[in-house]
Amino acid sequence: MALNHGRGDARYSRDVELNPIFSREPVTVPRYAMPEGPMEPDTAYQLVHDELMLDGNARLNLATFVTTWADPNALRLMAECADKNMIDKDEYPQTAELELRCVHMLARLWHAEDPRHVIGCSTTGSSEAAMLAGLALKRRWQQRRRAEGKPADRPNLVMGANVQICWEKFAEYFEVEPRYVPLEGDRYHLTAETALPHCDENTIGVVAVLGSTFDGSYEPVADIARALDELQERTGLDVPVHVDGASGAMIAPFLDPELEWDFRVRRVASINTSGHKYGLVMPGVGWALWRDAEALPDDLVFHVNYLGGDMPTFALNFSRPGAQVVAQYYTFLRLGMEGYRRVQQTCRDVATGLAARIADLGPFELLTDGSQAPVFAFRVKDGVGEYSVFDVSAALRERGWLVPAYTFPKDREDLAVLRIVVRNGFGHDLADLLLEDLRRVLDRLERQQGPQRSAEDAGGFAHGAETRNPQRAGRH
Repeated sequence: MALNHGRGDARYSRDVELNPIFSREPVTVPRYAMPEGPMEPDTAYQLVHDELMLDGNARLNLATFVTTWADPNALRLMAECADKNMIDKDEYPQTAELELRCVHMLARLWHAEDPRHVIGCSTTGSSEAAMLAGLALKRRWQQRRRAEGKPADRPNLVMGANVQICWEKFAEYFEVEPRYVPLEGDRYHLTAETALPHCDENTIGVVAVLGSTFDGSYEPVADIARALDELQERTGLDVPVHVDGASGAMIAPFLDPELEWDFRVRRVASINTSGHKYGLVMPGVGWALWRDAEALPDDLVFHVNYLGGDMPTFALNFSRPGAQVVAQYYTFLRLGMEGYRRVQQTCRDVATGLAARIADLGPFELLTDGSQAPVFAFRVKDGVGEYSVFDVSAALRERGWLVPAYTFPKDREDLAVLRIVVRNGFGHDLADLLLEDLRRVLDRLERQQGPQRSAEDAGGFAHGAETRNPQRAGRH
């Protein structure tokens, strides 16, 4: 949905003007209405191309987790599959087969006991995958409660206040009480000790995040699961865990193989990840996997008679492109385990190296150092009064760098940070250039009398730390 921000200004009533020197007639076209007739394709292309020059450079966007560089052969395959609808499994059976192969590969990557019987699907992104997982948790809880003759009208979901906004949307859209565990002091994510007091008989699950969007840190999945095991022993409450591995689920298997966070942890019922983040595919594709059929109630799966075939489907979207699924399979084949390890290790090396050098500059203090997800957050030290993180973000943007500045969620809204996401394609050379520009802007900012920008100037530029009110940073 595109929100209308322009009706009240002069731009809305002014047509788009084309330079007749390099374009054909017409020389103007309406801005917010379809033109009366067609135009030459080159003219339409030039118009759209020129407007898009005002976008930021995706490779310099250190705010987004989304892949901004792809193998040319992956792009070639995506172009060849641009007309394929992923949902038409009867018409495109081999695309459906590649989707199934990806699910099996992820099941093995995440240590499923029997990868052949893991249930999973592709989605348009990790947000849809997270909502599907939430729906499965809710329905599973409802069925158990009704079988026990107990009310099933007040479900709640326990998660840290640092969760990505898709979980806030899930709770709002599907009528689940969100129980956000507040941040406190230097604790910036959910822990076993803080999750447990929020759980009760109406808790459909606990969401553990592997790679917080606020600072890149992993939440302790195994510790949370052990605490819930003890809770079940004491009270009989059986609370499953869902792992939101939007980023970390495609990093930890390659760089932290001994870390137990996946289906090796018996209480983990489901996992989601984003293929278009550290899965290294252009947007948009995500993945949702469930441990077994018991974790995904069958009444959520639709069997649709579509174009002459029976098609089981569990998705919020019906028609969606198959190109990204094909690109995911290609990337799995192209890189393999060792290729993914090298890509993710390079990202982590760049992140930790850059974080250390930023800390050495003097005015900044690291919250994280990129040693888990290759993402790190840092703040301006106490005592630096000439500028804010928002001043730094705006100054870097003048050089094309998109480095978000935002405040943390409720109870730590006093904490304002900058965050850098290191992705494939952002190497040591670009990190050097960023550091040079950061030094340059600091020389200028240090001559200010005081901060010129605040959270109100930040806009909706945090990629995961967004709120319902885009004029303010931090969760409300």
